[in-house]
Amino acid sequence: MFFKKLLPQDGNFFEQLNQHAHHMLEAARAFSQLVENYPSPELRQQYTQAVSDAEQRADEVMHAFSSLLHKTFITPIEREQLHHLVNALDDVVDTLQDAAETTTLYDVRSTTPEMVQFSQINLQCCEALQNAIGQLTRLGSPSVAAQILESCKQVDALESEADQIMRKAMSQLFREQQDVRELIKFKAMYELLETVSDRCEEVANILEGVVLENS
Repeated sequence: MFFKKLLPQDGNFFEQLNQHAHHMLEAARAFSQLVENYPSPELRQQYTQAVSDAEQRADEVMHAFSSLLHKTFITPIEREQLHHLVNALDDVVDTLQDAAETTTLYDVRSTTPEMVQFSQINLQCCEALQNAIGQLTRLGSPSVAAQILESCKQVDALESEADQIMRKAMSQLFREQQDVRELIKFKAMYELLETVSDRCEEVANILEGVVLENS
């Protein structure tokens, strides 16, 4: 049993990271559908629940991953990198769930073009991250390492695009929205959705470090 703990568990760690990234992408897709189908109360409830379900599945993977990390002495990459990576992924899913729940808690009755733009950018970020994490098992290949770095670069560009949308959206909101309650609601939504892209960039930054140190 003790000797088994000394063996590197490459497949298990990377497989669980890929599972978590898959649930992150599920949450991003569900939130995108939530925004697109917002006029329908039934679909709104359905996709809000879908985001919550994805977050719960991600939490289950997170707990299993943490347990494996504590039980394994030799890890495929640095223990701290694994810890930071899975936590950063979890932050993305948690923020997506916060955004979905806020639509209900704040009684947001309609969406804006900016909310649609944010949701599309966040979905693209999660797609790029899931693609990158799915390739970690082949990190030793120079071409694969280059592909992962390219995905990280894509996330960085998308996050910059989200920053631009945020500045424009907030400026327009404070200039045009006369209802203070509506202003508060949309300000909270914009901040949460922009935070999702920030969290995705954090994952990308960690992945870049993993690639540069282990390839």
